[in-house]
Amino acid sequence: MKPFRKHVAIAIDGGGIKGVMVARALAVLEDYLGRGAPDIFQLAAGTSTGSIISAGIAVGLTGEEMHALYTQLGNVVFRKTLRSRLWPLLRYRYPSGPLEQALRKNLGALTMGDLWSSTPRIDVVITAFDLMQNKTCFIKPWKSEYALWPVVKAVLASSAVPTYFPVVEGRYVDGGVGSYANPCYVAAYEIKYCLGWDPAETTLISLGTGRDPHAHDVQKVLQWQAWQWISPLLGAFMASAADQQVHLVDTFFTDLDFRRFQVDLRRPIPMDDPAAIPELTAYGNQLGHKIVNDDLDWAMSIQATSAPE
Repeated sequence: MKPFRKHVAIAIDGGGIKGVMVARALAVLEDYLGRGAPDIFQLAAGTSTGSIISAGIAVGLTGEEMHALYTQLGNVVFRKTLRSRLWPLLRYRYPSGPLEQALRKNLGALTMGDLWSSTPRIDVVITAFDLMQNKTCFIKPWKSEYALWPVVKAVLASSAVPTYFPVVEGRYVDGGVGSYANPCYVAAYEIKYCLGWDPAETTLISLGTGRDPHAHDVQKVLQWQAWQWISPLLGAFMASAADQQVHLVDTFFTDLDFRRFQVDLRRPIPMDDPAAIPELTAYGNQLGHKIVNDDLDWAMSIQATSAPE
């Protein structure tokens, strides 16, 4: 693996239970470098499940510890009940209580501001969407408006995927509702324009949570009913938006040592399927080895082209 530069940052996509693969990939990286994730990164940006892992890094949890937590809590947070089956009548599938309890146990009572005053200091960017103001919130420890927010509240807001978990305080939902399910551009902006780091002295690691298969049988597509389009369209939207963020970083932060890593899934994996944890762990090993072998995602090879004269 090419050595990291002076400053090292990480950006982690959303994806629910698929955070298992990122936690496992971090454990592989830790084994390779011989030190924990909290000692590697000075900035962590995350959306949804990425916010959980980013906050975990900020409070000193290793990749191995976070992988163990995901493994233990998967069936608790995404417990299948009558509510999860009748959610269209009840507004959401899962109560947020089990997730909140787990977050409080592992993140404690820290506020976002506490992260900025800690030693060593770490910057964290958590994205959430404010339904009342119809805008994405960039929750950071050095911003006065968020300094007193409990870290647990910030993570719960970022993780409140519509129809899966209840809205937080009647207004905040998953940061992926906006354009930042992949927060790598948010991290690059934070590096240069907020922290003032020299991009030429900075490495940004961007980790995806798996790209769903995008090939479909044409004959079957022609026979799809209206509701069968929902999942493929949402998948295409999310994948396209994630790859767009990669292209933006490549285009506007050319001096940055930017490394995007992603795995292509053999089948779609729902964000609330704890039965897939062993499979996701295997993908995590694959993602981790991509990191240590500098096997960059193919989305980084997308190049802008000029129109013919």
